[in-house]
Amino acid sequence: MATINDLVLAHIDQKPAFYARIEDITPDVKPGWWKVKLLVLTVPLQVYTWILDESQVNGAPFTMGGTPIMLEKVVSPEPPVKPVPTSGKGGAKKGGNVVSLFDRKKS
Repeated sequence: MATINDLVLAHIDQKPAFYARIEDITPDVKPGWWKVKLLVLTVPLQVYTWILDESQVNGAPFTMGGTPIMLEKVVSPEPPVKPVPTSGKGGAKKGGNVVSLFDRKKS
């Protein structure tokens, strides 16, 4: 189920069209329908509010003005980054060099 802060890919006419983040989902005045606020990830950023039923939020195809549309929840292709284990008393793992950008010599 897609929910707030999820990324979705909007398909228009059965073709990928744009990515968006679900900003908010609030009940519409019509029972069983939802106002879905989308932050469309384009330049410039845009905000759309679509009124959808639960199945449409979760990927069921629908039409707007006769145009086929579908939202597909996007799942990251990579697992979340795990924290780097530390060794000993809070020290960092040995073996790497730390180079300060502030200590660089000017050429």
